[in-house]
Amino acid sequence: MAVPAKGPAEAEGPCSEISTPPDSADTVHPVDEKLHVSRLVPAALQHIAAMYAGVVTPPLIIGQAVGLDTAGRTRLIAASLLIAGIATLLQTLGVKGFVGNRLPFVNAASSAGIAPMLAIAETNAKGDQLPAIYGAVMVAGVFCLAIGPFFGRLLRFFPPLVTGVVITLIGVTLMPVPVGWAQGGDATAADYGDMRFLALAGFTLVVILLIQRFGKGFVKQVALLFGLLIGTLAAIPFGMADFEALGSAPVAALPTPFAFGAPEFQPAAIVSLCLVMLVLMTESSAGMLAIGEICERETSGRTITRGLRTDGIATFVGPIFGGFPTSAFAQNVGVVSLTKVRSRYVVAVAGGALLILGIFPMLGAVVSLVPMPVLGGAGIVLFGSIAVSGIRTLSEAGLDDSSNIILVAVSLGAGIIPLAAPTFYADFPAWAQTVLGSGISAGALVAVSLNLFFHHLGTRGSASAAAALKST
Repeated sequence: MAVPAKGPAEAEGPCSEISTPPDSADTVHPVDEKLHVSRLVPAALQHIAAMYAGVVTPPLIIGQAVGLDTAGRTRLIAASLLIAGIATLLQTLGVKGFVGNRLPFVNAASSAGIAPMLAIAETNAKGDQLPAIYGAVMVAGVFCLAIGPFFGRLLRFFPPLVTGVVITLIGVTLMPVPVGWAQGGDATAADYGDMRFLALAGFTLVVILLIQRFGKGFVKQVALLFGLLIGTLAAIPFGMADFEALGSAPVAALPTPFAFGAPEFQPAAIVSLCLVMLVLMTESSAGMLAIGEICERETSGRTITRGLRTDGIATFVGPIFGGFPTSAFAQNVGVVSLTKVRSRYVVAVAGGALLILGIFPMLGAVVSLVPMPVLGGAGIVLFGSIAVSGIRTLSEAGLDDSSNIILVAVSLGAGIIPLAAPTFYADFPAWAQTVLGSGISAGALVAVSLNLFFHHLGTRGSASAAAALKST
C-alpha cells in the first residue's frame, strides 16, 4: 500500500522520499543501488525489449496515416526514440526538487494519443496534418505543466471507472490499424488484402502465440519482438521486406527541428489532445504509485508533481523534433515487479540506449524493414493487450452498481460510434469531428461527464484526492 503523502509543512530533504530505519542509515536503498555491469546491462536490455515495440508504434502509425515515405517514417521513429531516452533519463536521474521522480520509471510516446491524432490528420489537408498534430501536442504539454502541481485534486474525477473505459477504448479503436497492416498497409494498392499478406500476418501471430506458450523467462517476455524478427526473416525470401530505408538513412544525425513544418494551433485539435493528456497524467500518477509500492519507497505528492513535470516537458519539447505525447510505460512497471531489480540506474541505462538509438537513424531504420503484414500480426496482440488492461481496470471499478454499469455502457458506446459508423459525424462542424471523431476523446468526455453526474453533482463525496489516487 502506498505511503500517505507528507503534509505541506514538512520540509523535503535529500532523503524525503525514503523512510530508512535508524539502524540502517548507511544502507543504500535498492532504488539508488548501482549494480555491477554484469547485472546492469542485461537488466537494462530487458527494459528496452519490453518497451521498444510500444515506442515505435505511434510514429509508424502516424507516419503511415499522413503518407510519409520510408525516410520520413524513419525520422519519426528516430525522434520518438530520442525523446523517450531524454524523458527516461530526466525521470530516473532528475533535477532534485524540480523534475524527475527518481524512480525506475520509463517515459515514452504513448499509444493513447494515436486515435485523436489520426482524427486530426483526417480533418486536415496533406501538408497540414503533422503541423496541426504537433501544435496540439505542444499545447497539451503546456497544459500538463500548468495543472501538474494541482493534479492530485483532480484525480477524483478520473477513478478506475473512467480510466478503465479510456484504456479499453484505446485498444478497441486502434484495432483497425493492425487489420489494415495485415492486408498490406496501403488500401489504394491493387494487391491490398492479398492472401500472401494475410498468410504472413497469420504466421507472425502464430509465432508470438507459440513463444508465449512454450517460451521461458526472458524469451517469453519478449515474444512480441521475436515474432517481429521471425516474421521479417520469413518475408525476405518472398521479396516482402523493404531495404530502401537502410540504404537512404544516415548513420548518425540529430533530428531536425520542425522538419515537418511549423506547428499549427487549431482549437478543436488542442481540446482533443488535452483530454487525452488528462488520461495520460492519470496513468502516470497510477504508475508512480505502483512503482513506489514495488520499490518500497514513499511516493509523495511532490514526487508525482515532479514526475508529471517530466511528462509535460517531454510532451512540449517532443514535437519540435518529431515526437508525440509522452507518458509512463506500464509494461516496464511490470518488468520491475517481475525481476525485482529496483535500481533506477538500470532504467537510466535503458534511457541512454534509447537516446543513442535516436541519434543513429540507421538503427531506427531497421524497424522500417519490418513488413506491414508482420506488424499487423503483432499489432493484434499489442492493441488487444491494451484493451485487456482496460477491462482489468474496469473489473476493479465496482460494476455491481447499476449507475456504474450505465456509465461504462454509454461511454463505451460513444467511443465505438466512430469505429462502427465512420461517417456518423460527417455533417458536424470540423471542431466537433476532431473531438468526437476520435473514440478515445469521445469516450473520455462522456465518461468524465457521467462520473460527475452520478457521483459528484448533488452528492457529498467523502473520498479524498489521495484515496482516489490509490484507487486509480
